[in-house]
Amino acid sequence: MAGRKKTTAAAVPVNTSTDVVVPVGKGGFVGHVVGHLVGKALPYAAPWAGAATLPPLAGFATNTMWGDAPLSAGLASAALAVGGAALTGIAWKTTPATTKFGKFRRAQVSASVAAGMGWLTTATAAGPFGSPVLDAWLIGGALFAASWNVRQVVRNGASGDTEETNGGMAALAAAIGWEKTTVKDAKGTGKGTVKASVQVEPGATIEAVQGTTGRVAAALQVPPSGVIVTPDPENAARGTISLRVADLLRDGVPFAPPVALGLLPTEPIPVGLYADGEVWALDPFSAAILQHVLVMGVTGAGKSEFLRSLVAHLATRRKMTIFLVDLAKGRQTVGHIADGIDWLIQDAKTAKRLLRALPAAIKARGDVLASEGLDQWTPDSSLNAVLVWIEEAADVAEFDELEEIARKARSVGIWLGISLQRATWGNVSTDVRANLQASVCFGVDKPGDASFGLPDSVTDAGAIPAWGSARPGYAYSTGMGIPQDRWTTEVRSGLTDREELAALVAAGAPYRDPLDEPTATALGQAYAQRAHKGTNRTTPGVPAAPVAVEAAPAPVAVGSAPEHADSAYDIEDDEHMTATEQAADAEIQEAYDEVLGSIPADPEPDAPYASLRLEDDVPDVDEDGGMEFDAPAPVGTEEARHILYTELDGWVQTGRLEFEPADLIPATTAAGRKRPWMQGELKRLVELGLIQRDGHGSYSIVQSPLQPA
Repeated sequence: MAGRKKTTAAAVPVNTSTDVVVPVGKGGFVGHVVGHLVGKALPYAAPWAGAATLPPLAGFATNTMWGDAPLSAGLASAALAVGGAALTGIAWKTTPATTKFGKFRRAQVSASVAAGMGWLTTATAAGPFGSPVLDAWLIGGALFAASWNVRQVVRNGASGDTEETNGGMAALAAAIGWEKTTVKDAKGTGKGTVKASVQVEPGATIEAVQGTTGRVAAALQVPPSGVIVTPDPENAARGTISLRVADLLRDGVPFAPPVALGLLPTEPIPVGLYADGEVWALDPFSAAILQHVLVMGVTGAGKSEFLRSLVAHLATRRKMTIFLVDLAKGRQTVGHIADGIDWLIQDAKTAKRLLRALPAAIKARGDVLASEGLDQWTPDSSLNAVLVWIEEAADVAEFDELEEIARKARSVGIWLGISLQRATWGNVSTDVRANLQASVCFGVDKPGDASFGLPDSVTDAGAIPAWGSARPGYAYSTGMGIPQDRWTTEVRSGLTDREELAALVAAGAPYRDPLDEPTATALGQAYAQRAHKGTNRTTPGVPAAPVAVEAAPAPVAVGSAPEHADSAYDIEDDEHMTATEQAADAEIQEAYDEVLGSIPADPEPDAPYASLRLEDDVPDVDEDGGMEFDAPAPVGTEEARHILYTELDGWVQTGRLEFEPADLIPATTAAGRKRPWMQGELKRLVELGLIQRDGHGSYSIVQSPLQPA
């Protein structure tokens, strides 16, 4: 009927050790209370029931059998006395006593056996129901039951010191030699993990316990990474042991799409699951300090899957720009989501241009943040957050270059990600690693390799992903807003689908903001001339200059165009090329390289200025050669600069952004000037931010001197 509620009974488990199910419904409150009390009392009733029934029954039986004849009674009593002594000794020897509580338990068990056998011996000869045997049973039985109740209360934590005593962790501790280690309060999380508290006695350390995780894993028959021991930061004698007894991630983790399109970079980024089923999320831009990330793992360990998931999420967000450098397999890894990447770089020359331009961008962004009154980047700034991801960074940049970028970029909202197979000192310096304060370490071949990517506190706890490529997607992750107590928990990245990610990135296109003007301008010609522009083709700032190769390209198919200036023949989406077309491309590229290799570098060997060095003055007449080389008459300063600037602008228009001072000797000679003047002009252009001095005396053009800023 309308307006009436139907009350149904619900089964409620009352006690975990004794399941007493009481229906709770109309009028069931009293029954529920009674059931609860019964469930609590049952474990404590067993000693009383045993003391009340077993002694009189056993005494009555033995007295009936042997008590009538004095000789039989004497012999039976003697046999029972010897057997009782032997049984007491067995109880003493077989009861574990590795802890203070264990010693009490052994004494109690031995005393109970001795008292029971002594009473039975007396009852056999004198009878169980006569005085004082009956009195001894009543008093001794009550004391026996009460003592075991006290033990139960202490064991269950009423004294404030909970301890596992029925085998379990205590038996394990004895088996692996933790003589000075107490394992207590073992509890299952219900998510495939058992956790317990660990405490060491004086003379032992938690670090020593951490060194035995391999033996524990072998004893429990779990993977080596399934046993983690973490110290208590506030008490050096305490810690926590975590045992992963079930792998909830074994069947794979589905990709978690964004909860909405157009989120800000400061929203958490879900990239997988923890071993206990909780979401593994990164939150780098909300952290107090933006922590650059080092991703490490062998081939096939899951680094590419993780990168795709990360890029797909960020490509659907506002105020977010992505630069990605992958010289080995850029389009193979992220080709289907390349539209979400503002600058996808697949050649070393362009990668070096990006890294050389980043310091200027960092400085420009710092100036903007200072004018906005911000100490570090937040969504309140007019600037975009930027992800700069570099695959195999050792093949791209010098250590000093990376260290400077990593050290200065974090406060201006540039998040640096470096991915390597092994982050040894030969691949990335210790100074660079010191600035990569976050990590994602997938499978490695050797346990020692994990120490290059994970903090010592993590590897010391036993969190070492030494499974190689056998468990793709599994890893340990630190930093980036992840709570420190989760650093030692295994994670697995989500499995992605190419079509799903491509559709997601396409759907996020209306929400992607173009790169902010100050950053775009500071990156200069390197950014303006980028071959790949994703969907950020409306980026303000430096007007895009025409991109051309330095020599005439080989013929291409109708409707195709070169993808970048360093390749004679690259189709924009090479994923759809046939094997025949790829073979033809390889032949054309080989011929192209051979032709370019035969062309001598400027200056021509027979040019009148070929032997001129930067340290020399402009030559006059060569008296010995019989040939004269007249320098043009000097022109005005502005006209001389125009000649020099025209040379630089011509290089920019043809896609050339790197040069050495010697390359400007012809223009210097044409202006009627000498080496000191050219050096002064180069210094002036550096101060104006139009060019940048690189290592080994070379320069990069940031902005054409003839192009308005």
